[in-house]
Amino acid sequence: MYPSIFLTIAVFVVLLLASAIKILREYERGVIFRLGRLIGAKGPGLIILIPIVDRMVKVSLRTIVMDVPSQDIITKDNVSLKVNAVVYFRVIQAEKAIVEVEDYLMATSQLSQTTLRSILGQSQLDELLAERDKINRELQKIIDHQAEPWGIKVSNVEVKHVDLPIEMQRAMAKQAEAERERRAKVIHAEGEFQASKKLRDAAEVISDEPIALQLRFLQTLTEVASEKNSTIIFPIPIDLFKPFIEKEGEKKKSKK
Repeated sequence: MYPSIFLTIAVFVVLLLASAIKILREYERGVIFRLGRLIGAKGPGLIILIPIVDRMVKVSLRTIVMDVPSQDIITKDNVSLKVNAVVYFRVIQAEKAIVEVEDYLMATSQLSQTTLRSILGQSQLDELLAERDKINRELQKIIDHQAEPWGIKVSNVEVKHVDLPIEMQRAMAKQAEAERERRAKVIHAEGEFQASKKLRDAAEVISDEPIALQLRFLQTLTEVASEKNSTIIFPIPIDLFKPFIEKEGEKKKSKK
């Protein structure tokens, strides 16, 4: 009879010690409640609890990466989108994370979803696509401010994927193509304008030296003659025959 009593007592003591001794890792904190009252957070290391009286809730201080589900959003310029994001946050005050909110993970997820819809609904599509860093900073600032009473620090928010309708993708492709054509035409026009200036300068030089026109003419003929399948019509300047014409005229006058 006595051995069984001693064995029962020994088992009870072992269970009592097991419930009283807790070991927390470096990234864990234990929020202690004594008879329902908060007495603070302890850890890491060895924690001694008063059996039956004390109750401990573990909280991880590591950074949590939370995926925000895809949200249906209508932008400021009435474009329907599906957008998802990712939120990086961690608990910095374990007591508040347990006492101030029932489930800080669920609360942070819901807060991120509503804030994502609110902020992106105030933005235009072009702003969402071109100024994503600015929107990420604004989301991080708002979510961090609202989660601060829960002892949570939001370090970063990233808009991960923007799902555009097929019609909008086609319209944007046409817009991009038109923009490229516009740039090409502007560049071509600028080139023509610069070339016209150079031609004007060349014309001024040629007007001062008439022989330069003849040299340019001969150079053009040389370039055209390089093509074997070309037929060249060579106009002879009348100035080349002017001395012969004048000489012939003088002969006629002398005969008279």
